Amino acid sequence: MDEISRGHLNDPEDGSVTIYRRDPSASLRNWLQVFWIPVWSVPESGFREQRVLTHPVCLLSITDSYARLVGPASVAARQVLRGDGWAFGVMFRPGVGRRLLGRDVSAITDGHADLSEIALLHGLAEEIRNLMQADPRSADAHRAAQDVVEGRVASLGHPDDGAVLAGRVVSMVEDPLIASVADLCEALDLPERKLQRLCSGFLGVSPRWLIRQRRLQEAGEQLRNGGSLADLSTRLGYTDQSHFSRDFRAATGWPPGLFARMAKGVPGEVR
Repeated sequence: MDEISRGHLNDPEDGSVTIYRRDPSASLRNWLQVFWIPVWSVPESGFREQRVLTHPVCLLSITDSYARLVGPASVAARQVLRGDGWAFGVMFRPGVGRRLLGRDVSAITDGHADLSEIALLHGLAEEIRNLMQADPRSADAHRAAQDVVEGRVASLGHPDDGAVLAGRVVSMVEDPLIASVADLCEALDLPERKLQRLCSGFLGVSPRWLIRQRRLQEAGEQLRNGGSLADLSTRLGYTDQSHFSRDFRAATGWPPGLFARMAKGVPGEVR
């Protein structure tokens, strides 16, 4: 399961939304993680709510109505889709958002910066819209829009040492043996205060958030596949099932049992 899908909490079989994905050019993979272009057609008078457990990265998002560099969300990001529309998105690598912003990523945690405020990305929205408006499903349009973004990012050179170390932190958190901030400090040979500053400045979140988010993303994947709540909470390092349930509901808006039923197509109500 890829970086986007693992945190996606909605029904992957929902045919009203199609997501096109493109890998970045090999020479720019130290800056760019993936391009994705959702295109939707929601029946009249209806809507779809997308919920995603976000990654500790900055996301470029351009539609026909806004253009933003979006920071990490501390809880599941929600987006309501209506009618026909599209978005052109870029997931940057962990840690590199600070270079784009010129300030700590924590400044846009649970928020965003308009692209017009960012020197490298100023005027980008108009270029992307000109390419996408005619046919947002066109592979040629997707390729041309990717080229425009990559042309700008190529001018940045190489990520700095702080961004590289922040990216290493995010990679290490994927190790299931990293169950606490102390484990992470020991693995990186970093004092906790320095790790906290690094994560706030380059990732916009805390080390504790990183560990919890990895757990919850894995939980969402396992619940979709019919995993037992009791077994899952134990395997993810929770001391009891109720603690896991509280974390999952706080982050996603759904109790894990309801989420599991929804994933199987069984309706239910939040209580």
